[in-house]
Parts: sequence; structure tokens; C-alpha cells
Amino acid sequence: MPQQVKILVTGATGYIGGAVLGGFLARPDASSLDFRAIVRSPEKAEKLKAFGITPIVGSHNDEELMVKAASEVDVVLAMADSNDLPAAQATLKGLKKRFEETGTPPIFIHTSGTGSLIDNAAGMYASDIIYDDSDPDQIETLPATQAHRHVDLELRSYASFTAANTDSSSVSFVVGYIKSYIVLPTTIYSIAQGPLFEAGISNSHSVQVPRLIRASIARKQAGMVGKGANFWPNVDVHELADLYSTLWDSIIKNTETGHGRQGYYFGANGEHRLYDVGQAIGEALVALGISKSPEPTTFTQEELKKYFEGVTYSEHNSRCRASRSKSIGWNPKMTTEDFLKSIKPEVEAWVRKGAAI
Repeated sequence: MPQQVKILVTGATGYIGGAVLGGFLARPDASSLDFRAIVRSPEKAEKLKAFGITPIVGSHNDEELMVKAASEVDVVLAMADSNDLPAAQATLKGLKKRFEETGTPPIFIHTSGTGSLIDNAAGMYASDIIYDDSDPDQIETLPATQAHRHVDLELRSYASFTAANTDSSSVSFVVGYIKSYIVLPTTIYSIAQGPLFEAGISNSHSVQVPRLIRASIARKQAGMVGKGANFWPNVDVHELADLYSTLWDSIIKNTETGHGRQGYYFGANGEHRLYDVGQAIGEALVALGISKSPEPTTFTQEELKKYFEGVTYSEHNSRCRASRSKSIGWNPKMTTEDFLKSIKPEVEAWVRKGAAI
């Protein structure tokens, strides 16, 4: 690595991005990291300067801007839209140009999600399929049509990787244009705190559970899809940010840190049943005098269309183990109990905001 590592950040104004970038700024080696962040808002761009971050005002969908920005850095830390294929392709073009100029594969740390693991449970049952991030063969079984996979596979097509020789007696390193590391967060919780949130730069709320909360407030009754029998893993946003920092430590200290085909890192610690999420929302609504019963009821098809445009994460199973993430030193402490306890303050926050659909 060069003395000062140039890092391009996307998604700095978001929930994950604000937590991760704030964590990096607090690292003891932060002065060795030269951050540039792409933002749409000139006002937020000015605020970023106060943190020593160089803003690039523009859109992730501006191919010329993305190619140029990526071609000038050693690392891309992508935390914006995990389904934005054109943005990923422009970033990859820039990183390929960087490789051709330096001869060293730049690092691409991309944020995907365990939505790529989902099934069609419709809230009616719990799946017994549990994916493990240390098992690339299992991950390879995921169809390209799964959520986020089209972007993940595009990164893989550019990536360096380790492959077995034909006689299976040894392995060889195949050089690509980048080294790819894909972080897959799951249901993220907690109202995020940190300097970028306090400065009004980043969004302090997650998306998944708050959508259920806002729908439940609007219908004055906690809701679920089907029986709420399906499962998702969970992770606190601040502990998720620790995963990115731990991964970075591993990358700079250990050239053998898994990347490419071996470069999947689940951000998960514990799992929850969606019925229990609905019940926690219901209890909070009862305490606030919004609902008479804490029992979640099944969303009708009309409600799913009204509140979720017909699609909600909470209808599927997405089950996983973060074995590879923990093998590099990530040590999350917060559990599913902490996740369920986090729902009441989240409900209270949305009520204060006057949440309505």
C-alpha cells in the first residue's frame, strides 16, 4: 500500500455509509487515508470538508465522473445502491484503468446484502437452508436472478482469485483487474450515531424495519406477511461498521485475506422471526396509545401494494452464518434480544416525525 491510501467512497450520506465512514475517521491511522466522497448535495459536500473528506459533487450514474474518480484511487468503498449495475460498471472501468496504469489490482469493497439469499416463503414457513460466507461453493449455487447478484457477479468478472490447478495438488493466483471484497449486511438496526449523523450529513435510520413501522402506524395495528414464520438475521449498524474496519485491517495486514470467489463477508449476528418483529412493533404502538392490541395481523394484498408497492423484505427467509467475517477478527456482541429492544425507540422516533404513508 502507498503511504497515503486514496479511497473513493459512495453512499457517505446514507445509513451504512455514515456509520462506516465515521468509524474509519476515528481510526488511529485515519491520517494515512485520503477520502474522496461522491455526493449529490453541494450543501453536504461543504460539510464533508470539515471532516477532511474531499467531496466530488455529482451522481453515481454519471459514467464519466465515476470512471475518472475511480481511476484516481487505490480503493473504492461502495455503500450506495447495491442494485445499481451502471454505477458498478463505471466504477469497474475506472479501476481497470487504474490497474493498467499501476500494474497493481486496486481494491473494491462493495456493499451487497443478504437479500441475495431469499426464498419465496411468503411468511408461511422457516427455511432450513443456512448460507455460510466461508463456503464459496454454496454461494455459487445462488442464481444470477437473485437480488443483488447481477452486481456481485459483475465485480467477480473483474476480480483476481485463487483457483485450484487441474491436478488439484496446488493452487494458483489468477490476476484480474481488481481485488473484490463483498460485504453482505442483513437486517440492520439501531438509530445510527456518530459525527456524520450529528452534522446532518448522513441518514440515521435503516430501511427495512422502519418500513414495517410506518405501515403499522398508518394502519394502527402491527403487521406481518403471512404468519410471520420466516427468519432473517440481524446486525447493529455500529457493529456492522466495525466489520468494514476489521476487513480493512485484514486486507492491509494479510495478503491472504479472502477476495474474489472467497471474498464474501456476511454482516450478521443472530436472527429473528418476523412475527416477533411485528409483536415488538405492536407492543410499542399499544404503549403509545396508537393500537389496542400488540398482536400483529397479516397485511392484506391491498396493504402490501399500498405500503410496500407489493414487495417487502419481510416475506422471505434469509438465513446465514458469518463464519468468514468472524474468522478475520470481527467480534459483534449485540444479539437478537438487542435487536428486538431497539424497535420501541425506532417506533417512538417515527411517531415524533409524524410518520404516515
